[in-house]
Amino acid sequence: MGELRAGIIPVTPFQQNCTILFDEAEKRGVVVDPGGDVDQILSVLNDNGLTIEAIWITHGHIDHAGGAMDLKDALGVEIIGPHEADRPLLERLETQAQMFNMTGAVRNCVPDRFLNEGETVSFGEHAFEVLHCPGHAPGHVVFYNRAAKFAHVGDVLFQGSIGRTDLFGGDHATLIRSIKEKLLPLGDDIGFICGHGPGSRFGDERRGNPFLVGEETA
Repeated sequence: MGELRAGIIPVTPFQQNCTILFDEAEKRGVVVDPGGDVDQILSVLNDNGLTIEAIWITHGHIDHAGGAMDLKDALGVEIIGPHEADRPLLERLETQAQMFNMTGAVRNCVPDRFLNEGETVSFGEHAFEVLHCPGHAPGHVVFYNRAAKFAHVGDVLFQGSIGRTDLFGGDHATLIRSIKEKLLPLGDDIGFICGHGPGSRFGDERRGNPFLVGEETA
Protein backbone atom coordinates (compact mmCIF):
# COMPACT_ATOMS: atom_id res chain seq x y z
CA MET A 1 0.00 0.00 0.00
CA GLY A 2 1.23 3.44 -0.88
CA GLU A 3 0.67 6.75 0.82
CA LEU A 4 -2.68 8.50 0.72
CA ARG A 5 -2.54 11.41 -1.69
CA ALA A 6 -4.99 14.14 -2.67
CA GLY A 7 -5.32 16.22 -5.80
CA ILE A 8 -7.68 19.18 -6.23
CA ILE A 9 -9.46 20.24 -9.43
CA PRO A 10 -11.35 23.55 -9.06
CA VAL A 11 -14.67 23.12 -10.89
CA THR A 12 -17.76 25.17 -11.77
CA PRO A 13 -18.06 28.97 -11.52
CA PHE A 14 -18.02 28.45 -7.73
CA GLN A 15 -14.42 27.12 -7.91
CA GLN A 16 -15.34 24.10 -5.81
CA ASN A 17 -12.49 21.80 -4.79
CA CYS A 18 -13.33 18.56 -6.57
CA THR A 19 -10.88 16.24 -4.84
CA ILE A 20 -9.21 13.04 -6.00
CA LEU A 21 -8.11 10.88 -3.09
CA PHE A 22 -5.81 8.08 -4.23
CA ASP A 23 -3.17 5.56 -3.24
CA GLU A 24 0.18 6.74 -4.57
CA ALA A 25 1.50 3.24 -5.32
CA GLU A 26 -1.66 1.56 -6.58
CA LYS A 27 -2.96 4.60 -8.51
CA ARG A 28 -6.50 3.78 -7.36
CA GLY A 29 -8.87 6.07 -5.51
CA VAL A 30 -12.12 8.02 -5.40
CA VAL A 31 -13.46 11.35 -6.64
CA VAL A 32 -15.02 13.53 -3.94
CA ASP A 33 -17.64 16.11 -4.95
CA PRO A 34 -17.58 16.28 -8.76
CA GLY A 35 -19.69 19.41 -9.03
CA GLY A 36 -19.19 19.86 -12.76
CA ASP A 37 -16.61 20.20 -15.55
CA VAL A 38 -16.62 16.42 -15.89
CA ASP A 39 -14.47 16.46 -19.05
CA GLN A 40 -11.76 18.25 -17.09
CA ILE A 41 -11.98 15.71 -14.26
CA LEU A 42 -11.74 12.81 -16.70
CA SER A 43 -8.74 14.40 -18.40
CA VAL A 44 -6.86 14.69 -15.10
CA LEU A 45 -7.66 11.09 -14.20
CA ASN A 46 -6.45 9.90 -17.59
CA ASP A 47 -3.30 12.02 -17.57
CA ASN A 48 -2.32 10.61 -14.18
CA GLY A 49 -3.26 7.00 -14.90
CA LEU A 50 -5.71 6.83 -12.01
CA THR A 51 -8.39 4.18 -11.61
CA ILE A 52 -11.46 5.43 -9.74
CA GLU A 53 -13.42 3.02 -7.55
CA ALA A 54 -16.30 5.28 -6.45
CA ILE A 55 -17.66 8.81 -6.26
CA TRP A 56 -18.12 10.23 -2.76
CA ILE A 57 -20.46 13.17 -2.10
CA THR A 58 -20.24 15.36 1.01
CA HIS A 59 -23.58 17.14 0.49
CA GLY A 60 -26.27 17.95 -2.03
CA HIS A 61 -25.42 21.41 -3.29
CA ILE A 62 -25.02 21.95 -7.02
CA ASP A 63 -21.30 22.79 -6.96
CA HIS A 64 -20.56 19.50 -5.17
CA ALA A 65 -22.94 17.03 -6.80
CA GLY A 66 -23.95 18.57 -10.12
CA GLY A 67 -21.60 16.45 -12.23
CA ALA A 68 -21.88 13.21 -10.27
CA MET A 69 -24.29 11.40 -12.58
CA ASP A 70 -22.30 12.22 -15.73
CA LEU A 71 -19.08 11.10 -14.04
CA LYS A 72 -20.78 7.91 -12.88
CA ASP A 73 -21.84 7.18 -16.46
CA ALA A 74 -18.31 7.81 -17.72
CA LEU A 75 -16.55 5.69 -15.10
CA GLY A 76 -19.15 3.02 -14.33
CA VAL A 77 -18.79 3.42 -10.55
CA GLU A 78 -21.18 3.97 -7.64
CA ILE A 79 -22.11 7.28 -6.04
CA ILE A 80 -21.79 7.01 -2.27
CA GLY A 81 -23.13 9.63 0.15
CA PRO A 82 -24.17 12.00 1.49
CA HIS A 83 -26.62 11.37 4.37
CA GLU A 84 -30.21 10.80 3.25
CA ALA A 85 -31.31 14.13 4.74
CA ASP A 86 -29.89 15.73 1.58
CA ARG A 87 -32.11 13.69 -0.75
CA PRO A 88 -34.39 16.73 -1.38
CA LEU A 89 -31.38 18.80 -2.48
CA LEU A 90 -30.10 16.07 -4.80
CA GLU A 91 -33.53 15.73 -6.37
CA ARG A 92 -33.56 19.46 -7.19
CA LEU A 93 -30.10 19.95 -8.66
CA GLU A 94 -31.54 20.79 -12.08
CA THR A 95 -33.74 23.43 -10.46
CA GLN A 96 -30.67 24.83 -8.71
CA ALA A 97 -28.93 24.91 -12.09
CA GLN A 98 -31.67 27.10 -13.58
CA MET A 99 -31.23 29.56 -10.72
CA PHE A 100 -27.49 29.80 -11.43
CA ASN A 101 -27.75 29.69 -15.23
CA MET A 102 -25.95 26.32 -15.36
CA THR A 103 -28.58 24.39 -17.33
CA GLY A 104 -27.40 21.52 -19.50
CA ALA A 105 -24.37 20.75 -17.36
CA VAL A 106 -26.22 19.43 -14.31
CA ARG A 107 -28.39 16.39 -13.58
CA ASN A 108 -30.35 15.44 -10.51
CA CYS A 109 -28.30 12.97 -8.48
CA VAL A 110 -29.44 9.55 -7.28
CA PRO A 111 -26.80 8.03 -4.99
CA ASP A 112 -26.33 4.27 -4.97
CA ARG A 113 -25.94 4.44 -1.22
CA PHE A 114 -26.56 7.05 1.44
CA LEU A 115 -24.28 7.22 4.49
CA ASN A 116 -24.87 7.36 8.23
CA GLU A 117 -22.77 8.47 11.19
CA GLY A 118 -20.31 5.77 12.20
CA GLU A 119 -20.08 4.00 8.86
CA THR A 120 -16.76 3.50 7.08
CA VAL A 121 -15.96 3.93 3.41
CA SER A 122 -12.69 2.92 1.83
CA PHE A 123 -10.59 2.30 -1.23
CA GLY A 124 -7.72 -0.16 -1.07
CA GLU A 125 -6.49 -0.12 2.50
CA HIS A 126 -7.41 3.52 3.12
CA ALA A 127 -10.44 3.66 5.43
CA PHE A 128 -12.44 6.81 6.15
CA GLU A 129 -14.88 7.21 9.03
CA VAL A 130 -18.15 8.95 8.17
CA LEU A 131 -19.22 11.85 10.39
CA HIS A 132 -22.67 13.38 9.90
CA CYS A 133 -22.12 17.13 10.29
CA PRO A 134 -25.32 19.08 9.53
CA GLY A 135 -25.64 22.85 9.66
CA HIS A 136 -24.53 23.90 6.18
CA ALA A 137 -26.74 21.22 4.65
CA PRO A 138 -28.93 18.73 6.54
CA GLY A 139 -27.19 15.65 5.17
CA HIS A 140 -23.59 16.89 5.06
CA VAL A 141 -20.98 14.24 5.84
CA VAL A 142 -17.25 14.48 6.53
CA PHE A 143 -14.73 11.80 5.56
CA TYR A 144 -12.03 11.23 8.21
CA ASN A 145 -8.92 9.09 7.78
CA ARG A 146 -7.57 8.43 11.25
CA ALA A 147 -4.31 6.84 10.09
CA ALA A 148 -3.36 9.80 7.89
CA LYS A 149 -4.67 12.42 10.34
CA PHE A 150 -6.68 13.87 7.47
CA ALA A 151 -10.28 14.88 6.83
CA HIS A 152 -12.30 16.06 3.88
CA VAL A 153 -14.79 18.46 5.45
CA GLY A 154 -16.67 19.78 2.41
CA ASP A 155 -18.34 23.07 3.27
CA VAL A 156 -18.55 22.57 7.04
CA LEU A 157 -15.33 24.41 7.88
CA PHE A 158 -12.93 26.63 5.94
CA GLN A 159 -9.63 28.34 6.62
CA GLY A 160 -10.77 31.31 8.70
CA SER A 161 -14.46 30.75 8.05
CA ILE A 162 -17.36 28.28 8.19
CA GLY A 163 -20.04 27.12 5.77
CA ARG A 164 -22.89 29.49 5.01
CA THR A 165 -26.16 28.71 6.78
CA ASP A 166 -28.66 30.81 4.82
CA LEU A 167 -29.43 28.06 2.30
CA PHE A 168 -32.15 25.38 2.48
CA GLY A 169 -31.78 23.36 5.69
CA GLY A 170 -28.94 25.51 7.03
CA ASP A 171 -28.68 26.40 10.70
CA HIS A 172 -25.84 28.33 12.34
CA ALA A 173 -26.08 26.82 15.82
CA THR A 174 -26.22 23.30 14.35
CA LEU A 175 -23.14 23.97 12.22
CA ILE A 176 -21.15 25.27 15.19
CA ARG A 177 -22.10 22.16 17.16
CA SER A 178 -20.99 19.92 14.31
CA ILE A 179 -17.61 21.62 14.22
CA LYS A 180 -17.03 21.80 17.98
CA GLU A 181 -18.46 18.41 18.92
CA LYS A 182 -17.39 16.26 15.96
CA LEU A 183 -14.42 17.83 14.20
CA LEU A 184 -12.29 19.72 16.71
CA PRO A 185 -12.17 16.82 19.21
CA LEU A 186 -10.38 14.73 16.57
CA GLY A 187 -7.24 16.69 17.38
CA ASP A 188 -5.37 19.89 16.59
CA ASP A 189 -3.01 18.07 14.22
CA ILE A 190 -5.71 16.91 11.80
CA GLY A 191 -5.23 18.49 8.38
CA PHE A 192 -8.23 19.05 6.16
CA ILE A 193 -9.30 19.82 2.63
CA CYS A 194 -12.46 21.88 2.32
CA GLY A 195 -14.92 22.61 -0.45
CA HIS A 196 -13.47 26.00 -1.45
CA GLY A 197 -10.11 27.65 -1.00
CA PRO A 198 -7.06 26.40 0.90
CA GLY A 199 -7.18 23.77 3.62
CA SER A 200 -5.93 24.10 7.17
CA ARG A 201 -5.60 22.20 10.45
CA PHE A 202 -8.23 21.88 13.13
CA GLY A 203 -5.91 23.38 15.74
CA ASP A 204 -5.30 26.50 13.68
CA GLU A 205 -9.05 26.97 13.24
CA ARG A 206 -9.82 26.25 16.90
CA ARG A 207 -7.36 28.96 17.95
CA GLY A 208 -7.86 31.55 15.23
CA ASN A 209 -11.09 31.09 13.29
CA PRO A 210 -13.24 34.13 14.19
CA PHE A 211 -16.43 32.07 13.85
CA LEU A 212 -15.22 29.60 16.50
CA VAL A 213 -13.23 31.64 18.97
CA GLY A 214 -15.55 32.63 21.82
CA GLU A 215 -18.60 31.18 20.06
CA GLU A 216 -20.92 29.32 22.41
CA THR A 217 -22.86 26.31 21.24
CA ALA A 218 -26.61 26.73 21.52
